[in-house]
Amino acid sequence: MTIAVAVPDLWSGRRVSYGRGAARQNQAAAKVSGTFWTANAKYHQRTAQGGHGFRPRGRSRMNPAFERYVGIDYSGAQTPTSSLKGVRVYAADCLTGPHEVKPPRSPRKHWTRRGVAEWLTERLSEGPRTLAGIDHGFSFPLRYFEQRELPLDWPSFLDDFQRHWPTDEDIYVDFVREGIAGNAAARSGNSRWRRVTEVRARKAKSVFHFDVQGSVAKSTHAGIPWLRYIRRKAKDRVHFWPFDGWNVPPDRSVVAEIYPALWIRTFPSLGRTPDQQAAYAAAEWLRRADCDGSLEKFLRPKLEPHERKAAEIEGWILGVL
Repeated sequence: MTIAVAVPDLWSGRRVSYGRGAARQNQAAAKVSGTFWTANAKYHQRTAQGGHGFRPRGRSRMNPAFERYVGIDYSGAQTPTSSLKGVRVYAADCLTGPHEVKPPRSPRKHWTRRGVAEWLTERLSEGPRTLAGIDHGFSFPLRYFEQRELPLDWPSFLDDFQRHWPTDEDIYVDFVREGIAGNAAARSGNSRWRRVTEVRARKAKSVFHFDVQGSVAKSTHAGIPWLRYIRRKAKDRVHFWPFDGWNVPPDRSVVAEIYPALWIRTFPSLGRTPDQQAAYAAAEWLRRADCDGSLEKFLRPKLEPHERKAAEIEGWILGVL
């Protein structure tokens, strides 16, 4: 007979039960602890009883570079404090697959952009090495820097962008686009301008291509000021790849740009919404790539010298070779 056994949870510090009755015990524990890390108890139960689930084998299983993996599907809708069903967060560790992370209890049902930034900053600052992927552009094409005569420096870009597109304030992205707030006229681009990584990914759209299916323009313009927030708060605990270097120091967590469309069909959706599936697929791919030893080649894609130089300013999508 299988019984429920409680073990420490890597993310929240609370004890998570596995086996018969695990789901009920975990739900009760979550209510008592007040934690907003809600583990997918059914997944853990299946895995503990020998059910399906990725299990890295061999030497790579013993030596992953990271302990935790986060996939974030983003949205540029409404304001930074709006509850958005399009913002989803999934997390995993090397031995257990992704589970959805719910926001802290509040009148808001879904995550806000501010809430995600604050939560991620806490996770990156607290200790265990984390690999986090966020689904929006982290920078702009070189043409943007050249046209605006801006320094080829990503931290300076973050400051300059936030001054002109203050989308971390309680405003809509469209308020800036329409001239109601900020100064979009001084810091806009052309939808035909694409980064090297977008060209390499083929189907990825320009960060300036608004109002079309599959566009990341609005989420990019909404999200970049929050990258600045995370960088300023987490400080030297986090490595923004590849802007801080292609090689990741052994004591740093990593935040990287991702494109879930690369992997969304790789894993069965099992009833998840498209936004949930995007975040799930990102977390699962990050987990598998690290735990099977293939992550290193994606962190060091084969680029020509001029492409590598451009990518150090434009950024690169983790997973594109």
